[in-house]
Amino acid sequence: MINLQNVVKRYPTRSGYHTVLSGVDATIYPGERFGILGRNGSGKSTLIRIISGQEDADSGIVDRKMRVSWPIAFSGAFQGSLTGYDNIKFIARIHGVNPASIKEMIEEFSELGSFLYEPVKIYSSGMRARLAFALSLAIEFDCYLIDEVLAVGDARFQERCQYELFEKRKDRAYILVSHNHDFIKECCQRVAVLDKGVLYHFDAVASAFEYYLKNVMRMS
Repeated sequence: MINLQNVVKRYPTRSGYHTVLSGVDATIYPGERFGILGRNGSGKSTLIRIISGQEDADSGIVDRKMRVSWPIAFSGAFQGSLTGYDNIKFIARIHGVNPASIKEMIEEFSELGSFLYEPVKIYSSGMRARLAFALSLAIEFDCYLIDEVLAVGDARFQERCQYELFEKRKDRAYILVSHNHDFIKECCQRVAVLDKGVLYHFDAVASAFEYYLKNVMRMS
């Protein structure tokens, strides 16, 4: 289970502090697919980074009782001067995984070929994303964090990503954040809306979409 209690996040600006998250509460259970809708700039990615542990909240509680992934396909943690495989070894060891046990899977899934042994700084953004996605799948988690990143690579690669996440790992929990309500509707069992720093919960998925379309999209 992941439990968020009164999570607050603010960032300094020239005109003072801007509150991105204002007392967010949420509970995500094992095996649950939880969607968060919000327009661009609403704080969705900030919330995902806080849940993953990449960023700290200013106040509140983030209690993780599940093994939580970093945001899927996030490549910001790669060291550019190291090769792709050296980055794999470093990150795998942090998570207690033998790099040799996941090397073949990453080679096959990322389709980087000999570039896996070249410095990451020469990679295109798409190559970085493919490496990050493959690494995200090679290290098993109880809960996967997905931040609007399934448009990685061509259509065939996207289909493989969707299969690996939503079919082979359908027993895992997911937290999906997006401004695309069709994507959320297709993938999630429960949906909340992040609007002006507040996370609104609903008893029915249809009610969440109705609120989003009437109160968020109309004001965009």
